[in-house]
Formats: sequence, structure tokens, C-alpha cells
Amino acid sequence: MITAWRIVKARHAARAFDGEDARVEGGRWNSPGTPMVYTSQTAALAVLEMLVHLGRASILRAHVLIPCTFDEPVVSRLDRKRLPKKWRSYPAPPELQLIGDEWVRSGTSAVLEVPSAVIETESNYLLNPCHGDSRAIRVMGQQPFELDPRLLKSRSSVHNQKPSLAPIWTTRLGWTADVSRDVTPVTANSSTSSAMFSRL
Repeated sequence: MITAWRIVKARHAARAFDGEDARVEGGRWNSPGTPMVYTSQTAALAVLEMLVHLGRASILRAHVLIPCTFDEPVVSRLDRKRLPKKWRSYPAPPELQLIGDEWVRSGTSAVLEVPSAVIETESNYLLNPCHGDSRAIRVMGQQPFELDPRLLKSRSSVHNQKPSLAPIWTTRLGWTADVSRDVTPVTANSSTSSAMFSRL
């Protein structure tokens, strides 16, 4: 059994798994018009994903942490070799939305495991609320969540600093070479679905 985590504003908790926010606004892995629910492999990763996307005013509002569980048979994994070059960049390359849209259209699975752009070695789970197997996704009780004030202070300090040794660390760890590898971008169509998404 797999547990995934989602953080939302408390007032949106009742509809946290309907996919409507992503359908209206679009996201890294879906274009507007395609419903999708973004969850993370761990609660800590969910926090980091929130921090990179929200402004300071939004961070201070009340949020809740909601876990969900599902079994491996309803999960597909994205073939990382099919990712476009610089897939971790922001704004995200449009090929990522094509990949997510094609996954939803193909009906391959209710859940797709994709790499996190924030921490490449960890994963996010995309949920397709329109898939028949989405009924097997069990949403657990919400938990009140507040960020440690030190995170807000640290985040503010980082924004006010000039770049330092981060690029050197990235190179030594090998992330730069991996992210920059020359991979042919994928153009989503029905013929690529089986090769792109593999069952766990």
C-alpha cells in the first residue's frame, strides 16, 4: 500500500481531491481543462512543493494536511527517459502538460508516479479523479497544519541573498549532468502511452 500526501487551504479541504483547481488553472503536468490531483510521496515533500508555489501571504493562511492511500496495481510510473531536457525548469516545459494530458486521456491508470522537480530523487503522485479505479483511492482524515515560523524566516533570507555555492554543490552531486541530459522531447499521442507509462 502506498500513502501520498496533499496540503490545501483549510477552506478547500472538502474538495481537495476533485481535481477542479488543476482543471481550471492547469499545472506542471496538466493543461487547463484536464482534471488532476497533485499529491506527494511524503508529507515533507508536500511542504516543499507548497513552499515553491505560494507567495508569503498565502503561506500564512491555515492549511490542512490530507493523506490518501492506494495499492500498487492502480499506479503507473512515468519513464524518466522520455522526459524533455530541462524538465525541472520553471516555468515547466509544455511537453510535461502533454504527457499528463495524454496519461489522463489514455486511461492507463488512476495514479501516475512522476519525479519531483523540487527533489529529483523523490516522487509525486498524480491522481486521475475521472478514472474508474479512482474509487480505490482512500482519502484519510485531514490534519491541521502550520508551518514552523523558522521556515518562513529562512525562505525570506534566501530570497534576499545573492547566489553562492549552490551551483557547485549541484554539479558535484551529479544532478546537473542528469537534468541536462540530451533527451528527445516527447510529443504526446495515443501510440506513446504504453511505452511512456509502465505499471508498478
